[in-house]
Amino acid sequence: MKKFKLASILMTAGLFLTIGAQANAAGIGYIDYQKVQSNFPFAQQAIKEIDSKALEMQQYMVDKEKQYKALDTPLKKQNFEEQTAREFKLKEEAYMKLKAQKEEQVYNKIQAATKEVLVEQKLDAVVDYRVIFVGGVDISDIVIQKLKSGKF
Repeated sequence: MKKFKLASILMTAGLFLTIGAQANAAGIGYIDYQKVQSNFPFAQQAIKEIDSKALEMQQYMVDKEKQYKALDTPLKKQNFEEQTAREFKLKEEAYMKLKAQKEEQVYNKIQAATKEVLVEQKLDAVVDYRVIFVGGVDISDIVIQKLKSGKF
């Protein structure tokens, strides 16, 4: 959803800038967000942390299933199910919070690097590559190099 909002905001900004652009306009840059994200070590580490947490939750459910099978009465099974559901919900909420936090951190770092490139390259705007039909300057690799420099 965040990526869709970003794309629509950037597309709108790009339209306004191209409509009102002056003859000496520097131009429009664009990035392939997925490419930048997949080549950003911080983002790769964040994905590993999120995946690790997901595997931890899966293992938790496997362990609980084994424990459930060992129970002998319907009452014990019902109580176990209720307790496990509460515990799993807490784990799931923690997972979703971690995922949102990591995605926001990655997004903010990519956005900051992109803003620097925008200034350095004297561009009018940077939009998502899916918005550009013809023209523009691909700055994806420049943003990746900025991110890899360790400043972000």
